[in-house]
Amino acid sequence: MFSITGKLVVKNGTEQVTEKFKKREFVITDEASQYPQEIIFQLTQDRVDLLDPYNEGDKIKVNFNLRGRRWQNPNTGETRFFNSLDAWRIEKEATQAASLGSDLPPLPEAEPANLDDGTDDLPF
Repeated sequence: MFSITGKLVVKNGTEQVTEKFKKREFVITDEASQYPQEIIFQLTQDRVDLLDPYNEGDKIKVNFNLRGRRWQNPNTGETRFFNSLDAWRIEKEATQAASLGSDLPPLPEAEPANLDDGTDDLPF
């Protein structure tokens, strides 16, 4: 299980691949490194609707699984390998201020402590 946060830049519609299989692809931009990466994810079956509440430009957190598979061309016998990033949860990324509890009331100011009581117990 992996997660990544980025800006939603492409939101495709649902594609009915076969009678029993449907998928929906979307792309986020990960700007965490020096060179931003555009990463494509897919939602499958009953999860295709998870993307509905989000708009392009929203900052989202995607939880996903990394999948890999082997495919052999029946005509040439050539073997190829494919990876996919299967999203299973999408959340709108909260702003840092909100995640730090900025909606809480401010703490009352404490009176400064008076530490100079006239005694000095230090030996020097």
